[in-house]
Amino acid sequence: MYFLAAQEAEQRQRETFVERIAERFDDRVPRIDGWDDAFDYLGEQLSADPFVVVLDEFPSLVAANDSLPSYVQSFVDQQLRETDSMLVCCGSSVSTMESEVLGHESPLYGRRTGQIDLQPFSFRQARAAIADDNDIEDAVRSVAITGGTPMYLTRFDYSRSLTENVREAVLSPTAVLYSEPEFLLRTELRNPARYVSILEAIATGHTTPNEVSGATGIDPGPLSKYLGTLRRLGLVAREVPVTASRTQSKRSRYRIADEFLRFWFRYVEPDRSSIEEATDVVYEGTIEPDLPHHVATTFEDVCEEAVRASIRRGALGPYSAVGRWWDGENEIDVVGLAPTDDRILLAECEWTSQPVGHALADRLRENAEHVRWGPDARAERYAVFCYAIFSKRGFVAGLADDLGDDWRRFDLDDLDGILAPDGRNAGSA
Repeated sequence: MYFLAAQEAEQRQRETFVERIAERFDDRVPRIDGWDDAFDYLGEQLSADPFVVVLDEFPSLVAANDSLPSYVQSFVDQQLRETDSMLVCCGSSVSTMESEVLGHESPLYGRRTGQIDLQPFSFRQARAAIADDNDIEDAVRSVAITGGTPMYLTRFDYSRSLTENVREAVLSPTAVLYSEPEFLLRTELRNPARYVSILEAIATGHTTPNEVSGATGIDPGPLSKYLGTLRRLGLVAREVPVTASRTQSKRSRYRIADEFLRFWFRYVEPDRSSIEEATDVVYEGTIEPDLPHHVATTFEDVCEEAVRASIRRGALGPYSAVGRWWDGENEIDVVGLAPTDDRILLAECEWTSQPVGHALADRLRENAEHVRWGPDARAERYAVFCYAIFSKRGFVAGLADDLGDDWRRFDLDDLDGILAPDGRNAGSA
């Protein structure tokens, strides 16, 4: 039995809930005076006929009556446990679900038998959800804007060009996605203004706490709390070099966790007035020329996903940890660590209009010398170095002949195979 709560008066919510129960069990709608009676009625039906009961947008019920979790607690303790039925409470407001369902002070605390923190689609999953004839290059560019949230993905018409989709589905003031981040923040936060400035700073390249503090004018103390809230809501992610301890490292960076929000705070929020006055001018003059730089970050994530998929299939590795690495001015897009074998994978990802040549391979070798991992006293850092290059436009002639057996090359066709449902390919020799 599925019940979708609406933002209505409490009495109407309760009436609709009871009507849904009666409809599902082919019963006459009874007279109900309160939520306790409503759940008693549900319990009576479940005692004879077990069902999975889904209360969707549970936060809307709580907003209308903050005692609702107590009624659910009583229902669970006194009736649901005596049946073979299941109750699923779900909602899109992370803060409300955590406080009213999962929180220590919630009447429902300790009663759950499981939870799902539903994540956006991976690139592979997102690609399967869009048009079948969308090639991988177009898919990377599209997902760099929509991210993996199904509702955002479905706002694009994949028979049209990316430019048309961005203009009409994102930049049009009447489009749903144009104001979506604002509504999202207002749902989760009472005073979103400072959070907006933090998200905009991160999206425009200020990724360390000091950089965010300088860009927003927020002191480091309060900023740490704001960043913690954004992390808890899943809006930003904290990263440390893959070779470092997540709890002890001070070399943290922050990134927008959702590609659509990253796009929106990078291009839409800073230029709202101009977009509403001259959408085409903003797109052609600001967004379109810079879009490859935005997509390049998404491409790194796609390549990391391909590395993980290849490791699972035995085509690479095994490696126990995969992620980014940086130290000062030195950075490597994807690094895989195999502590037991003393082996390391180092990979660069190039989203450029030209084939990759020797310069990138030389740079990767040079950066590899700066990677430190494990105890400083260890005499030999690694027994085996493995290298990989991912390229949007392939590779210059002769590069393969100059690279040794410890190098792997991946072009878009290779990625297409790795991230296809059947995992057809595993990279060029």
